[in-house]
Amino acid sequence: MAEVTPFRPLADRMRPASLDQFVGQSHLLAPGKPLRRLLEGRSLHSMILWGPPGTGKTTLARLVARTCDSEFLALSAVMAGVKDVRAAVEQAQQMRAGSGRRTVLFLDEVHRFNKSQQDAFLPYVEDGTVCFIGATTENPSFEINSALLSRARVYVLRSLTVDDIQQVLRRALEREFSSGAEAVQAADDAIATLARAADGDARRALNLLEVAADLARAGTGAITEEIAGEVSAGGYRRFDKKGEQFYDQISALHKAVRGTDPDAALYWLCRMLDGGCDPRYVCRRVIRMASEDIGNADPRALQLALEAAAAYERLGSPEGELALAQAVVFMAVAAKSNAVYVAYKAAMADAQKNGTLDVPMHLRNAPTRLMQGLGYGEGYRYAHDEPGGYAAGEKYFPDAMQPVRYYEPVPRGLEIRIAEALERFRSLKRG
Repeated sequence: MAEVTPFRPLADRMRPASLDQFVGQSHLLAPGKPLRRLLEGRSLHSMILWGPPGTGKTTLARLVARTCDSEFLALSAVMAGVKDVRAAVEQAQQMRAGSGRRTVLFLDEVHRFNKSQQDAFLPYVEDGTVCFIGATTENPSFEINSALLSRARVYVLRSLTVDDIQQVLRRALEREFSSGAEAVQAADDAIATLARAADGDARRALNLLEVAADLARAGTGAITEEIAGEVSAGGYRRFDKKGEQFYDQISALHKAVRGTDPDAALYWLCRMLDGGCDPRYVCRRVIRMASEDIGNADPRALQLALEAAAAYERLGSPEGELALAQAVVFMAVAAKSNAVYVAYKAAMADAQKNGTLDVPMHLRNAPTRLMQGLGYGEGYRYAHDEPGGYAAGEKYFPDAMQPVRYYEPVPRGLEIRIAEALERFRSLKRG
């Protein structure tokens, strides 16, 4: 059993000492994969490690330095500033002058540095003073300075699978809890429960194991399914209300509704609500879906979306969430049309392109004698007085603009009948 340093968390004690011990990220580190080949050739380059918590970003940065025989300096953007960066660079210069070794300067939570702070790294990355490695849980496209991005390669780390997590837990049990007076055993089903509760986060898994081991020592010395369930209660799912997880999941919900998959739509709705998303935000997006993707193919969708939002405001959570689920399922199975959405965008483009075209005189109201004398409203044909309630041949576009057909109903739902009616009116206009 490895020597336990007092107060040192199990997750830190279990950091892999070599690439072969690293669990997960086989798309980067399996034999023959890009990053593995570069490291085995000791080809050191600046990089951004992007991935969820507990996927090994810090550990991988340490292994990069060790594999490439380099010094390792670590900073955290939560606490550090430009002054600390300059001090680290000065230390790297001194170490290089003394030992001739390059320095890996690791910045955890790099997205917490603003763009000007990130600029502080540029000259030292450019001249090779340091090899920069940044770790982030946020999308580098939005959070990392483009100048820094151009000098560093981005590697995407993925959430660990349940099998990966079980491998980490079994290794920890064997190394840390397998012998001595405080030895602990764990049943397979208990390990599986802890692995599932970790939600792809190795650090969380090891923290859960440490708590479970303490409970086991107070009892029979075995981590049972009951103990694993107890320490895993109230588990969490990753959901950043302002980050990429948020927008990825609402995108998935929207696309599932658009793709007529009520089951997937319900799943993503529940993922968002379970993760802590404000149901009012989902209400707003569902109302948008009703107009953007269903439109006049089934106008009931907009009505139901509005009623679901009103129901949630009246009932709150969790009762009101069922009305939201009802609206999502209805819209997922409803006939789809984006004809109004497409027409709106085209009309808006023309409105912005054509400038302030005058309203034709016959379409203007004439509430005063002066306006009547100027010809306001002259020649206007009141549609209700026309045969069939339609003024065939009347023009409603500006005089300086040719009529444009924006709205093209799709052959689905109510828009089939709308298209037939529009064609009748157009035939009257042509006649």
